[in-house]
Amino acid sequence: MTIRNDIAITPDLIAAHGLKPDEYQRILDLIGREPSFTELGIFSAMWNEHCSYKSSKKWLRTLPTTGPQVIQGPGENAGVVDIGDGDCVVFKMESHNHPSYIEPYQGAATGVGGILRDVFTMGARPIAAMNALRFGAPDHAKTRHLVSGVVAGVGGYGNAFGVPTVGGEVNFDKRYNGNILVNAFAAGLAKTDAIFLSEAKGVGLPVVYLGAKTGRDGVGGATMASAEFDESIEEKRPTVQVGDPFTEKCLLEACLELMASGAVIAIQDMGAAGLTCSAVEMGAKGDLGIELDLDKVPVREERMTAYEMMLSESQERMLMVLRPEKEKEAEAIFRKWGLDFAIVGHTTDDLRFRVLHQGAEVANLPIKELGDEAPEYDRPWIEPGRHAPLAPESVPEVTDYSAALLKLIGSPDLSSRRWVYEQYDTLIQGNSLQIPGGDAGVVRVEGHETKALAFSSDVTPRYVEADPFEGGKQAVAECWRNITAVGAEPLAATDNLNFGNPEKPEIMGQLVKAIQGIGEACRSLSFPIVSGNVSLYNETNGEAILPTPTIAGVGLIPDWSKMAKIGGMQDGDVLVLLGVDGTHLGQSIYLRDLSDRADGPPPPVDLGTEKRNGDFVRSAIRNGQVTACHDLSDGGLAVALAEMCMKSGKGATVDIGEGPRHARLFGEDQARYLIAATPEMARLITLNAEGAGVPFRTLGTVGGAALVVNGVLDVTVDALTKAHEGWFPAYMAG
Repeated sequence: MTIRNDIAITPDLIAAHGLKPDEYQRILDLIGREPSFTELGIFSAMWNEHCSYKSSKKWLRTLPTTGPQVIQGPGENAGVVDIGDGDCVVFKMESHNHPSYIEPYQGAATGVGGILRDVFTMGARPIAAMNALRFGAPDHAKTRHLVSGVVAGVGGYGNAFGVPTVGGEVNFDKRYNGNILVNAFAAGLAKTDAIFLSEAKGVGLPVVYLGAKTGRDGVGGATMASAEFDESIEEKRPTVQVGDPFTEKCLLEACLELMASGAVIAIQDMGAAGLTCSAVEMGAKGDLGIELDLDKVPVREERMTAYEMMLSESQERMLMVLRPEKEKEAEAIFRKWGLDFAIVGHTTDDLRFRVLHQGAEVANLPIKELGDEAPEYDRPWIEPGRHAPLAPESVPEVTDYSAALLKLIGSPDLSSRRWVYEQYDTLIQGNSLQIPGGDAGVVRVEGHETKALAFSSDVTPRYVEADPFEGGKQAVAECWRNITAVGAEPLAATDNLNFGNPEKPEIMGQLVKAIQGIGEACRSLSFPIVSGNVSLYNETNGEAILPTPTIAGVGLIPDWSKMAKIGGMQDGDVLVLLGVDGTHLGQSIYLRDLSDRADGPPPPVDLGTEKRNGDFVRSAIRNGQVTACHDLSDGGLAVALAEMCMKSGKGATVDIGEGPRHARLFGEDQARYLIAATPEMARLITLNAEGAGVPFRTLGTVGGAALVVNGVLDVTVDALTKAHEGWFPAYMAG
């Protein structure tokens, strides 16, 4: 057959597909002729940044991805980590930034749908979701609309599918005005001997299309996600997919039932670049060719072209290589669940990717080169500049510390997220032990009396911008600390690296140094990266977002009856600060929100100290010595005290000792925890801390109706709660 090409390939058409002239030349050299229009679309999909990681691959290889607990690292749909007793946790984080800015409800909803598919494609039943959301300045014209749409989309999909949303982040900064971030996380449980991979095995085996029908939604979505925005953004609306959580729920049940039957050889979610990416990846990983016949693909729109079918990102679809003898059984399962089941091709031994449509061959390409030979760049980068040290004495103190604390905990970044998480079903499945609003979400492991998993997602973008290396370390350390603060052993992490245009050396420098910082922290804390996503070109009209390498982690609690919470303080409990007194105001919330400044370096992260202090705290929690625990991060000690008082509904009277009061209260020094314990246990904890070399300060006692810092501030818990809970609902009410 000859390759049908009814559209002329012009330089403008090549550029519209996100391919540079030298990349197009590489295609010509590879296939020895001009590509057909469909082939151009296939190369565009496989070689864009979103699918090929061509700017980041070199640096991602430096991350630690293995460990005794790691069953599957990066390269599959999701990472897999052993949790004992023949069980494993399967998890990943993925971005849906560009689609969510263009069409907030569907962009966020399909982001949730895609990450859930990544997890159950591996054979796991999803048990928890999180989302890290970053929006523009609250006073920007589009922000309220985007918050409303994204939160509704996350809730609409996750709630209908039936997975609890147990944690996440919501932050605001003007640098996200033209490019919001929607990072979706999902985790599932599977048996260690029943993990399903995407590598096709065997020649002449049926390639099966499963799930929903193919439409024109999302055509070119992955290419759009690999480009900057400009004034033409509204024209990109058709590249956003449309989700149906009820179909996805049926797809989950059908897939798990089919997997249990032994029929599945390989399975791949149809995510970015749809049929193209899933077919190429399955074939290339198994050193096999694939032939597809598009006339067999179930479609919901008439007269779809081969190009549209290959690049559609319609949701709730899977591609599978099946044992031929199980074909009828497999089809019966999918029909029972009301889903499409169609044999659309077969595996071959010639390492070619062939696509047939209406009796003609519209694509015939080398399958390994499509995936493995995508361009890989060692882009030039500039070492980021450093901020001069900032002495606490050079930062003015506020005149009214009570008012300062009320302002901070009622600010856009530190106020309660209840308005957001109450739109999510946090309790569905009946296993949630901690819901959003604490340090980490916690979910019981079904079938076990005592075992639970903890989840957290963290990054402080202003730290990363000020010093990408330290900021990358801090994102990992804070995630590790949040998991530790509930009493869990941090197992492994997934990353979502959101940056601007990597073709700019200063942006590439941010990416390189952040990855180096993440790698150093993950190695020191035995917290490997097992899956992840890179999202670049997050800029509009040349202005990049804040560098935002989100880290999401999973930890294991052997006995959840001993886990710690932020709330739970009892009258008479003693409050102890574990870690150093606050000294660091550089890049702090205090400096930004009360002095309107953004100078100084971010707080340095000493990973040895982080490990020592965290291991000590976890041990105290597991020994039943702690009634409440909270890690210290944004806003330092004062905000942590206020949050514990509000969660417990109790006041406290404390003394912060000598030293600059603003640094003691609001310094954001790392490796610190605030714990509450009975007087007897507090004495034991401080005695043990002394022996372990962990710095501590006994602050005071729990009781009364106000948070009192002797000689500095006095605020009732009611006033704190009113300020904390008030901002979000008032803002969303307009």
